[in-house]
This record gives sequence, structure tokens and C-alpha cells, in this order.
Amino acid sequence: MQLTRFTDLSLRVLMYLAWQPDGTTSNISAMARAYAVPENHLVKVVHHLGKIGLVKTTRGRGGGVQLAMPRDQIRVGEVVRLTEPGFDLVDCHAPQPCPLRDGCRLKSLLDTAMVEFIDRLNQMTLADIARGEFGARALSAASELKPLPMV
Repeated sequence: MQLTRFTDLSLRVLMYLAWQPDGTTSNISAMARAYAVPENHLVKVVHHLGKIGLVKTTRGRGGGVQLAMPRDQIRVGEVVRLTEPGFDLVDCHAPQPCPLRDGCRLKSLLDTAMVEFIDRLNQMTLADIARGEFGARALSAASELKPLPMV
């Protein structure tokens, strides 16, 4: 299993915001420079994070992005669950019904493993994964990099 780039960027945006002092707004341009990714990708990510209630966005001069709730209330597993398009690791019905589906326990095993995966991630909060000032310092140094093309 591999998380999508969208989920990866979602977690990175939240970590970036977690490293900011409380009440501080950040802008997408600064985040894009820090992570060396195109701004248009972060616009989509920030828009989605706003729709699901994890960030607040303010338009206009002096506007920006900030966490919508305290860092210690944002569960990593919930972020992954809300940003991944789907967690069906196997589809027993497409492109055609699998002939093994009536006696196979693979889908049940994988579904159980996925629940355990999200539960394990939910043991950690944004505050847990964005501890200390190392991240803020690293992002500041990285902001001089040029964006890489997205694949």
C-alpha cells in the first residue's frame, strides 16, 4: 500500500501549520517554497483541508491558512482517512466478479488490517508528529529550493 501524494502533502501542510505559533496565518506560497512543490498542488490540498474542517482559510490582504483546531486534537489516522480516495485494497467485483469471492477470506483480512492501520495512526496526533523546532528550522532552510515537477 502507498499513500497518495495528496495525502502526503496534506500531512505536510498540517505539520507546517503546527510548527507556526498559535494564531499565526501562513500562506501557500511559503509552504510551496518550503516543500519545493508547485503552489497549485497545495491550493487543492488546502481547499480540501478547509472543507473537512482541519484548516481555516482567510482571503485577501493579511489572509492565509491556519489550523482550525488545536494540534493535539488532530488525529493522524483521521487525516489519512479523510484524504485518501478509498481504502479498498482489493475489489472482488471489478473488472468482473472474482470466482474465489465466496470462499476467500483475503478481503476480510485486508479490511481488518486497514482498520488496524488507521487505529494505529490515530494513536498519534499532529502535536506528536510535529514536535520541537527542528521542522520549522528545516523548512526555513528548504524554502530556498526550487519546486520539483510533480510526477
